[in-house]
Amino acid sequence: MEHDMNDMDMNEGQMHHHHEHGNMEHGAHGMKHGDMERHHGGHEGGGHKGHGDHHQHMVEDFRKRFWISLLLTAPILILSPLIQELLGISGAIDFPGDLYVLFILSSVVYIYGGYPFLKGFYTELARKKPGMMTLIAIAISTAYIYSAVVVFGVKGKIFFWELATLIDIMLLGHWIEMKSVMGASRALEELARLMPSEAHKLMLDGSVKDVSLENLRPGDLVLVKPGEKIPADGIVVRGEGSVNESMLTGESKPVPKGKGDTVIGGSINGEGSITVKIEKTGKDSFLSQVIELVREAQESRSKTQDLANRAAVWLTIIALSGGAITFFVWNVLVGKDIAFALERTVTVMVITCPHALGLAVPLVVAVSTAISAKNGLLIRDRAAFERARNLQAIVFDKTGTLTKGEFGVTDVIPLSDMGEEDILRYAAAVESNSEHPIAKAIARASGNIPKVESFKAIPGKGAEGKVEGRLVMVVSPGYLREKGIEIEDKRVEKVSSEGKTVVFVLVDGKPKGAIALADIIRPESREAVKKLREMGIKCMMLTGDNEQVAAWVAREVGLDKYYAEVLPHEKSMKIREIQKEGLIVAMTGDGVNDAPALAQADVGIAIGAGTDVAVESADIVLVRSDPRDVVAIVGLAKATYRKMVQNLLWATGYNAFAIPLAAGVLYSEGILLSPAAGAVLMSMSTVIVAVNAKFLKVTR
Repeated sequence: MEHDMNDMDMNEGQMHHHHEHGNMEHGAHGMKHGDMERHHGGHEGGGHKGHGDHHQHMVEDFRKRFWISLLLTAPILILSPLIQELLGISGAIDFPGDLYVLFILSSVVYIYGGYPFLKGFYTELARKKPGMMTLIAIAISTAYIYSAVVVFGVKGKIFFWELATLIDIMLLGHWIEMKSVMGASRALEELARLMPSEAHKLMLDGSVKDVSLENLRPGDLVLVKPGEKIPADGIVVRGEGSVNESMLTGESKPVPKGKGDTVIGGSINGEGSITVKIEKTGKDSFLSQVIELVREAQESRSKTQDLANRAAVWLTIIALSGGAITFFVWNVLVGKDIAFALERTVTVMVITCPHALGLAVPLVVAVSTAISAKNGLLIRDRAAFERARNLQAIVFDKTGTLTKGEFGVTDVIPLSDMGEEDILRYAAAVESNSEHPIAKAIARASGNIPKVESFKAIPGKGAEGKVEGRLVMVVSPGYLREKGIEIEDKRVEKVSSEGKTVVFVLVDGKPKGAIALADIIRPESREAVKKLREMGIKCMMLTGDNEQVAAWVAREVGLDKYYAEVLPHEKSMKIREIQKEGLIVAMTGDGVNDAPALAQADVGIAIGAGTDVAVESADIVLVRSDPRDVVAIVGLAKATYRKMVQNLLWATGYNAFAIPLAAGVLYSEGILLSPAAGAVLMSMSTVIVAVNAKFLKVTR
């Protein structure tokens, strides 16, 4: 992936650091910024640690070069004739061979401090891709060679001090930039660090043995004590506790876990010891998949990055031609001496370095990917994520996305003197013995379930039992028809017309109430749809359910449009139809039967994937079953793009302002930008771009 902004290759403990913002390479190492190593292996085993160490090594390297160069700069400044003039101490420090000492010190700074830039220059030329490093190398080499020639006898000005200060500032800029990039890419290492180092494995003889994570296998039983991290993905087989999954899913509230519940490796067990049966380890684990997804996302090509790369090439051309024109104008047309013309030329080249430009996009990408991963929004395809900011329509699958995918009581309708609470209480008592989904939903709905005696199922029609001495029956409309019991009630007709399932509660043979049930709409769905519509996005729904149910859900949630009775294989055709209307469409589904539709859409969003992160057909995977996360993704896509554009404008706008000043356009006004001042300005623009990227945040 040539000029991609994020790509980091590790090879036997060695990292080549190419810093490819607009193709520049930092020194002896070659590792492209903002990124996770390609083979992150079992992160438990320390694959990520290796990456961190190498990146740390890069930061250390620049820091060391900076401090050593800075120390040598002090005597260089004192020995420079021009600085002595400025300080009014000309001749005070003169000694035989002082210029040769100056030359030796400057040579050390040029070779040692300038090494990363000179090596980068060579690499860029070898690739036939001149860029940032070419500019710096030409600037410092011109200054060095020219000053060296002057020391050895040619008439002119010595500006070794310019060379030294320029290298110092460039090293400082790179050091700061490396640290900021490291901060942005550290989120993945934080994820990897979530894993504990050991697990308490339950042995066959009942004893507990501490083993390293590499030795855990699916099927093993591990004990997780209160406050400990869960060592791998699995299922709770004994005990109860509440687990903090916030670092993985963004869900702030601890999630209660009991027998049969799944737990994610890396999450923290609150109170209560639990025994977990391991299901997935290493590469198959949720955390590994998240890390892999984030890495893929950081590597996947970003359209905006191409823009930055193109701009960097143009700036290189401007720098070289601008430098040449500046030299020609001052030396040939205006007749200034070579030293002055050269100084202007050097300054123009320094100023034009597309430092901030190269950082503009990669930093925002790294920050947005890290933020989204921390919030349970996993971006698999950056180009699709960038498209999300322009979405015009979002199509939701109904079951499991807008609704919970489970039966629940929606209405309790009293038909005589009995109140809603008692109707539900009596019905729940009878249904508490049944395994039927409708029965379970009714039992769940009542918090106060009395005892039932003489329970009996009425096959295909319902159930009955004695509750508080009265015969209670919970039956279907078919049973009432069979017995000739007629119920005329507008409210019952209304809930039936909405496609809801209705059961009746008879007490001592008399109809006392009706209970309507349906797939429960998630309370978050209404909020999500409202916010999306406020953004000007049309909200639609696809469902295989019947017309009545679809109409009810669409009305309740506030959708613009719905398609009912759509078979799974027809879903992608529907998406295509909507796209033919000229709309940019996202499909949001639970990823199982929605795969073709997710793939067909401009942006495929799999929701509620839980621990099954690798939903192959989706561009974006939302860990939680919360439709509001769709709003978060659209918001983050818009904010990310805004930040990229701000950074690109800042980086290129700064050049437009600084290059003419460096060339000496305002020389007659007494305004002249020295190479050192130019380098300070450039480093400032780099820092501003880095800080701006850090202000990116996700809003729900």
